[in-house]
Amino acid sequence: MLRIACSSSWPGLIEACDISMRQVLAAKVQRVQQPGCVSVQSSGKHWPCLLPQHGPGKKHERPIVLAGWQRDIVATHPGDFLRGLFHSDGCRFANRVTVRGKAYVYPRYMFVNESADIMGLCQWGLDLLGIAWRMNRRNSLSVARRDAVVALDRHVGPKS
Repeated sequence: MLRIACSSSWPGLIEACDISMRQVLAAKVQRVQQPGCVSVQSSGKHWPCLLPQHGPGKKHERPIVLAGWQRDIVATHPGDFLRGLFHSDGCRFANRVTVRGKAYVYPRYMFVNESADIMGLCQWGLDLLGIAWRMNRRNSLSVARRDAVVALDRHVGPKS
């Protein structure tokens, strides 16, 4: 069973998840309403073939390495890959800073993940697109330069 829990606040993401499952493998997709979220799920014995990274335990305590064919897909479609990462473990917000008494507000992306492997994959995807990023903590990546935010907007887009 592949089960993806989606916040009820983002019906567009729920729909996109359903459509993606059907396009990739699933003949049937179910939506199970739970408090505050919807689980989009599908049964199939081939899901582990498509997602060999799945396994017992916490993601940050086991290796998360893309198979060769997965790396080829990400290298061809890094924007789609980044959209999934930022929609699941990232955000875009208005950053507010004050420098020498003057207030500035600018858009910024953050991606947070405890898995060093997943963080490395995010960095790789951003590098493939030539998008500047920096680590602001060991588990947190920031995209804040104006041109980098504009470029990432073209690929990630708003949650809907």
